[in-house]
Amino acid sequence: MFRYRLILCAAILVAASVCGAEPAPGSTQYGVPRLEFLVDEARAFLLLPTQPAADGTKPWVWYAPTFIGQHPDPSHEWMARQLLDAGFALGGIEVGESYGSPAGRALYSRYYEHVVRTYGLDAKACLLPQSRGGLMLLNWAAENAERVQCIAGIYAVCNLESYPGVEKACGAYGLDAAGLGAALAQHNPIARVEALAKARVPALFIHGDADTVVPVEKNAGEWMKRYVAAGGPGALIVVPGKGHEVCPEFFQSEALVRFLLQRGAR
Repeated sequence: MFRYRLILCAAILVAASVCGAEPAPGSTQYGVPRLEFLVDEARAFLLLPTQPAADGTKPWVWYAPTFIGQHPDPSHEWMARQLLDAGFALGGIEVGESYGSPAGRALYSRYYEHVVRTYGLDAKACLLPQSRGGLMLLNWAAENAERVQCIAGIYAVCNLESYPGVEKACGAYGLDAAGLGAALAQHNPIARVEALAKARVPALFIHGDADTVVPVEKNAGEWMKRYVAAGGPGALIVVPGKGHEVCPEFFQSEALVRFLLQRGAR
């Protein structure tokens, strides 16, 4: 049986009793209650909106990569506040540098099951992968298309061979570089678009054409090309002159927020 321990849950005392934990002092982020808890031994968080969605549902955005105390951070506030104000919850789980490995994907599934069951969140999550969070969320999504409402990516890594490369990623997979290279069809997001396309999951990626860390052509561009070819409803916004950076073009994108608000609702 998986162990869930709530650390910060003053805002919802009932959740503490469900998880078998003592309530601790409350915390806030972006002006709303923030819960921190463990899924197995992995740290996780959930931001709860102060008012429900207009249609009475409980939509939520799943952000990756989560590093408690680091990501998400103040750069995400503009986007987060609009989502929270519309009744969306926002959460994530810290799985380390998993690079989308099966172990990380298994923790993702347990996090999903926990927050949907405990907090009554919608059965389909809106995914928000940023940078290497793309490897994490896109690999999970490829195996859980029925649990995905939409995908909105910010210069998302979609190709293990491009970043970080099989030589660096192989340890997280418990393989050597040759072993991971031979198994890329099972682990590389650009090779795993069919299930999401079949489920008609809407996708919108935004990426800079000056990104030398995660080149758009090998990542969001290639993923989207294959996704649309497979029948998936998707689009790519390419931002001229922008690289792998924090700037308004990415983190205050009206198009990305509008997509999440419109496609994230049931």
